[in-house]
Amino acid sequence: MGWHGHLTLNYRRDGERCVVHDRHSGPLRVLQSLYPESPAVCHNVLVHPPGGIVGGDSLQVDLHLAQDAHGVITTPGATRFYRSSGELATQHVDAHLADGARLEWLPLETICHRSSRGENRMRFHLAPGAQMIGWDVLALGLPASGEVFDKGRFTQSIELPGAWLERGVIDGEDKRLLDSPLGMAGHRVMATMWFASGASLDDARRDGFLDLAREAASCHPLQHLCGATSPNPRCVVLRVLADRVEPAMQLLVEVWKAWRTHAWALAPCPPRVWRT
Repeated sequence: MGWHGHLTLNYRRDGERCVVHDRHSGPLRVLQSLYPESPAVCHNVLVHPPGGIVGGDSLQVDLHLAQDAHGVITTPGATRFYRSSGELATQHVDAHLADGARLEWLPLETICHRSSRGENRMRFHLAPGAQMIGWDVLALGLPASGEVFDKGRFTQSIELPGAWLERGVIDGEDKRLLDSPLGMAGHRVMATMWFASGASLDDARRDGFLDLAREAASCHPLQHLCGATSPNPRCVVLRVLADRVEPAMQLLVEVWKAWRTHAWALAPCPPRVWRT
């Protein structure tokens, strides 16, 4: 039958403090809320006790951030999609941000093992005054252990309704996509990072995000394997290819630090569970 996990997180302001109320069913929950930087910013670590997702499993995360709430969400380790005998494993995230709310969606990497069949869908609804920083890091196989992703299928979707949609399917037998210079060019890690707003950013502000991302990339070993663009006035996107997770994550963290300061005048406060 598979595991079925459902987690709902409701963030709201209580005076100067941001608090979260969580409801869960199945193997999906958050650890105790932390406030390492300010009572106004609530940090949470999302955990999945079984440690991996297999065919037939489904995980659903619903996020609701009330006016002026600020949540930072990460994970303690990689999300792993394991081998499937044919059934699909799914993870869906649906977030709703009210006016003035801020979300930092910063999970560690997703690993697709050989012969896995997975689907990862993320949708972020932002009210006009809401903003967020998010990223997604996808690793195919385990190159360091000699496991190649030559079988399996993974569907990925990141959506900011009305403004931006990234959707694609990676098949382990699609060598033109995986190895072509016009595809992933033999790299097995793909990272996407974005800053999104519920309303259009003015040109100067948007250029500021682009310049900061490009500046961080210019002195990084992955400088020739990444690019920053603005597909819509409401968002700025950084895309990265790499052979290993660690250098891609290092670049994302550097850009996150710069964007956080630029957007909200907040000093970086990396969660303790990060390895970088």
